[in-house]
Amino acid sequence: MFDVVVIGCGIVGSAIAYELSKYKLSVCVIEKENDVSMGATKANSAIIHAGYDPVPGSLMAKLNVRGAHLAKELAQKLDVPYDNCGAFVLAFRDEDVKLLKELKRRGDANGVPGLEILTGDEARKLEPTLSENVVAALNAPSSAIISPWEYCLALAETAVKNGAELKLETELISAKREKDYWSLKTNDGGIDARFVINAAGVSSDKVHDMMAPHSFDIIPSRGQYYLLDKCECQRAKRTIFQCPNELGKGVLVSPTVHGNLIVGPDSEIVEGENKDTTAAGLAFVKEKSVLSVPSIDFRNSIRNFAGVRARSTSSDFIISYADGAENFIDAAGICSPGLSSAPAIGEYVVELLKEKMTLEKKDNFICERKRTKLKALNPEERAKLIEKNPKYGHIICRCETISEGEILDTFNTPIAPRTVDGVKRRVGAGMGRCQGGFCGPNVVAILAKAMSVKETEILQDGKGSYVLTNKIGE
Repeated sequence: MFDVVVIGCGIVGSAIAYELSKYKLSVCVIEKENDVSMGATKANSAIIHAGYDPVPGSLMAKLNVRGAHLAKELAQKLDVPYDNCGAFVLAFRDEDVKLLKELKRRGDANGVPGLEILTGDEARKLEPTLSENVVAALNAPSSAIISPWEYCLALAETAVKNGAELKLETELISAKREKDYWSLKTNDGGIDARFVINAAGVSSDKVHDMMAPHSFDIIPSRGQYYLLDKCECQRAKRTIFQCPNELGKGVLVSPTVHGNLIVGPDSEIVEGENKDTTAAGLAFVKEKSVLSVPSIDFRNSIRNFAGVRARSTSSDFIISYADGAENFIDAAGICSPGLSSAPAIGEYVVELLKEKMTLEKKDNFICERKRTKLKALNPEERAKLIEKNPKYGHIICRCETISEGEILDTFNTPIAPRTVDGVKRRVGAGMGRCQGGFCGPNVVAILAKAMSVKETEILQDGKGSYVLTNKIGE
């Protein structure tokens, strides 16, 4: 019997688990995929939004601003790439300028620091590649960028380090309310819990309906992106937004914490978790983005991808005890700014739990995480490290300068990788210009040896994505 079971280990589930692990509770997180951050968390714009967009007084506004504040501190403590680069929201016409003024009004009401409206010329002095058609820009200096999958992993690892149990490849099949607890049936057996928290992202309406009367629907919204090579990073020093609309925050152009340029997304309602990219969707992204930054060279695209956001029929986040289901909390409909709000959502859920149970903080909570990053070291430091362990001198990924030693380190962490992309998310091998063309086979070999399995059993990422079938000649 667990005190709390969290369903889903994307950024929201991991943030909730992180907060719960501060207390003397038995906590279990179940995730249907073979790794954390496998849904929208690994495929989004990677922005920590300042908080000027949500309607003042909404839960979304409160948690966005608080979460953005916490993200900076957490990134430093948990060794997560983070850059407080700031953001512009562009106006191309008088109607857009009116919206910028409304966004500034909202931001001021939400407590967002430093907001100001610049003229087009003032904006171009700071971002010379902006279109000449830009007439004004809202400057949001507290906006930032982060590595979302590393952020999620860091929170989940810290939760596990502090006693939480993570069950991967464990999907909820059904739930039954017993006298004073929940009996959960999964594909890997039964789990009992006093409280259950629904952080299942795109599937959160289905999870809710297993445990409570129907009250909301999730409307999956696919967003497609271009990821451009590092040679394009000079196009923007900060995140460049266009004015938001009913479909979201629009097509952006932004640097990434890994030194690339990301462009997107579009917004399209899809069935389930359809992450296909389409020619029409990518053409739309390209067409809209060059309105902001005309000089983007899309010939330097190294990858296209799509993520599916969990929009809901509610205009706000759904974070509350569900009607008609004892001790069951929804953390659902967490679309943008969900990444920004995640740590504050964790705090909010803990406060909900305190309404029904007494929580006692641990005296020995561990909140630190440090990784060895070869390319961040100076030559003298590298030499000492390699002398101590020669595997740090064996470069596996040339694009990103990732060594065998760094990859092997991931198997000594609380949540070890199980796939090629799992390694990529942890250390960056395969994220460069060749996208794993050089290092991929070596990563497969390292994984197979570390996991004591055949190379033909290694997956690229999700279920069924085998890299190899057999050796030539077999």
